[in-house]
Amino acid sequence: MSTLINGLLLGGLYALFGLGLALVFGVMRVVNLAHGEFIVLGAYAGFFLVGWFSTVPVWAMLLPVVLIGYVFGWVLQATLLNRAVRTGNVLTPLVLTFGLSVLLRNGMVELFGADSRAVDPGALGSASMNLFGMSVGVYPVLMLLLALALFATLQWVLKHTEFGRTVRATADFPDVVRLMGVRPERVFCQVMGLAAAFAMGAGYLLAQRTLFTPFSGVERMLVAFEVVIIGGLGSFWGAIAGGLVLGVAQLFGQRVDSNSGSLYAHLLFLVTLMIMPKGLAGGRS
Repeated sequence: MSTLINGLLLGGLYALFGLGLALVFGVMRVVNLAHGEFIVLGAYAGFFLVGWFSTVPVWAMLLPVVLIGYVFGWVLQATLLNRAVRTGNVLTPLVLTFGLSVLLRNGMVELFGADSRAVDPGALGSASMNLFGMSVGVYPVLMLLLALALFATLQWVLKHTEFGRTVRATADFPDVVRLMGVRPERVFCQVMGLAAAFAMGAGYLLAQRTLFTPFSGVERMLVAFEVVIIGGLGSFWGAIAGGLVLGVAQLFGQRVDSNSGSLYAHLLFLVTLMIMPKGLAGGRS
């Protein structure tokens, strides 16, 4: 039972990894291969902000990290990615984001070094609570609740607001919305800003749970990709289900074989592709 609960709590963080990736693919049909580096950038941004503003509570730094992520994603889309998307060739943004991931990774090594770092969450990191007769950390529970709240909020915004209707129309008919006075490039900037904000926020939360280096992005990108594929491309609720399933599979695998690492989670990903190629959501967006 404890393995199941801890797996679900870990899955909440994994779901946050995949949220931005699912959003970008659902709207722009682009697989952002630099998504893992976005996550690591969030970890570094939070690490330095906590060091510079030591009197501010650690949890309060999540907001500036998210805002930095939004601006970073917006500018990146406006200056580089919109040109790649405009070509209409699916390989162009794929190659561009791959090159961007290499550039960001090596840039972080040059600026910050290759040493492992982490953010001390303070008293919140060691706080525990009783859940179903077991002692679990308060911080992982809060991360799971945050993931559920973000997914629910994003789903509501996309379905019930003018911005959401514009995003959905742009995703389906980018040429038609131009006739209605909508600039798809601007919508793409907003979407990439949100995706980068989610990714960097998740990276900051990750930094409070484990060590990170500039090379951690490859592993985080793999997790995010598996979350999105297991859940179903373009499906937000599928992504959170994929994250939860992946987290549970990893911890159960480690309980069976302590040396397995993420092997069983990767095997689950492979089995899902074989049995349900469209993921748990069946390809619905």
